[in-house]
Amino acid sequence: MASLTTTRPPDTYDLLAVGFGPSNLALAIATHEYNASVPEQDRLTLGILERKPAFGWHLGMLLEDATMQISFLKDLATLRNPASRFTFLTYLHERDRLVDFINHKILFPSRVEFHDYLEWAAEKFADLVEYQTEAVEVRPVLDGDSVAFFDVVARSAADPGTEIVRRTRNLVVGTGIVPTMPPGVERSDRVWHSSELLDRLPSAVGARRFAVIGAGQSSAEVAAYLHQTVADSQVHAVLTRYGYSPADDSGFVNRVFDPGAVDEFFASPDPVKKKFYDYHANTNYSVVDLELIDELYRRVYAERVRGTTRLHIHGMSRMTGVAAQGDGAVLRVETLIDGLTRDLEVDVVVCATGYRPMDPAAVLGGAAELCKRTASGRFRVERDYRVTTGANVRAGIYLQGGTEHTHGISASLLSTTAVRAGEIVDSVLRTKECARRTETSPGAPRGSADGSR
Repeated sequence: MASLTTTRPPDTYDLLAVGFGPSNLALAIATHEYNASVPEQDRLTLGILERKPAFGWHLGMLLEDATMQISFLKDLATLRNPASRFTFLTYLHERDRLVDFINHKILFPSRVEFHDYLEWAAEKFADLVEYQTEAVEVRPVLDGDSVAFFDVVARSAADPGTEIVRRTRNLVVGTGIVPTMPPGVERSDRVWHSSELLDRLPSAVGARRFAVIGAGQSSAEVAAYLHQTVADSQVHAVLTRYGYSPADDSGFVNRVFDPGAVDEFFASPDPVKKKFYDYHANTNYSVVDLELIDELYRRVYAERVRGTTRLHIHGMSRMTGVAAQGDGAVLRVETLIDGLTRDLEVDVVVCATGYRPMDPAAVLGGAAELCKRTASGRFRVERDYRVTTGANVRAGIYLQGGTEHTHGISASLLSTTAVRAGEIVDSVLRTKECARRTETSPGAPRGSADGSR
């Protein structure tokens, strides 16, 4: 489908987004819908830098039977603008599957289908995105005594020796969460992170013995997938819990992912923020959908009946080390109950050990020195997702992710993506209007629209 834009890049962007995942895709949609409602001279210009060659979201875990853990209504636009042409329902209508989806009677589409929806939306903004272009440095640009712009220095995979520089009034960092490995464990040909499962599996010719490390949704999905799709496989699931624990997705508790919960979390003192996590970690961390837990238990029980076990659940256990051995690996497993250890000889170890939030300082480089920090060293972030800076910084830095400490559990999840994107656009517009008033009133002080900077 043709892109919505055909204009050449401006000399200076109003917004330049680093990373083109769902968050900055939602930002592109929110910006487009604002622009469609105002005269041309009032429109915002947006550019996007993405180091990958094409749009992709968790491609290594697009397992055939895996479903989304959120409602299709928490798409890229619906919670912000139900009348948007970028909703999941509009996508279904264009794909001629709307009636079929309704008859399916589900709230949670497959991950494969939702990814197709994301690609469908991303195609419409192809002209805004510079693919295979990685931001490597951010340089503040002065206007008098104030930082008025940022020059984002990038390198293209097609010509890595040449600097690409894009100037912007506002920088939006949305580079996504980062896969984490267990301490002391490095990736190799036979030690993977779950995020690369589908990329790696075809090259593991002859692999039949697998160890899956972790107790969350990804670990359960990987164990189920390998057990079902690899003929005669032996799958060892190693988890520190006694067994897989169900996610709490009940109606009242699910409110912790509502847009309104972001306001409540942001306004709470630090001890209350901690309680949010302590009380509701079982909504998202190291938990599994009950339906999948039941399916895995059914398989284990059926194998016990047949007397041929292929799916082994090692509860209350942890991996203490892994070493290469021939074409495979030896996994040292400690049973937490009695402290005894055993070695498992496997062909592949899959570490479904989660992700950490993005580190915006890795993108900002020296420009991170302009950002104010909390006592714990994390960036101070305002309610509108703008990083707190000194009064002499007029250019904005916004974060799409990496704000769990200020905005709560949903900061890196899809639940509030549509609303967050709209709030960032609104903030940029307020700041732009404030700057316009300042330019027409030379004696007026410079700062953000709400006076917080």
